[in-house]
Amino acid sequence: MSSGTTTGGRFLHTMIRVGDLDRSVAFYTRLLGMKELRRRDVPEGKYTLAFVGYGDEASNTVLELTYNYGVGKYEMGTAFGHLAIGVPDVKATCERLRAEGVKITREPGPVKFGTTVIAFIEDPDGYKIELIERA
Repeated sequence: MSSGTTTGGRFLHTMIRVGDLDRSVAFYTRLLGMKELRRRDVPEGKYTLAFVGYGDEASNTVLELTYNYGVGKYEMGTAFGHLAIGVPDVKATCERLRAEGVKITREPGPVKFGTTVIAFIEDPDGYKIELIERA
């Protein structure tokens, strides 16, 4: 693709596999403030999808949570890094999440060699989520 060329596309969603769909939906909705936008059960394929996000899919990128029947845990690969979510106050968000039992893997503070305040948490399946302070 040459420089300056656009596809007219838009980033729609990121899919992650989860071991317990209801637990993951609760984490992303109740604790991170997303809404469950839609759910689709596909018994013939032995999976269920739930789409969560901060706004409708027509204009926002969302997260697709995929539950494959009978699979309660996945191995974390080394290629995936993290999801990133902007929040108004990283420290207050971490305090609230810690009180709910969420694992904080990097305490709030400035990014190395910078001033942006970040922290890292883990979702119930161990996926890393970077919280980035945004006014």
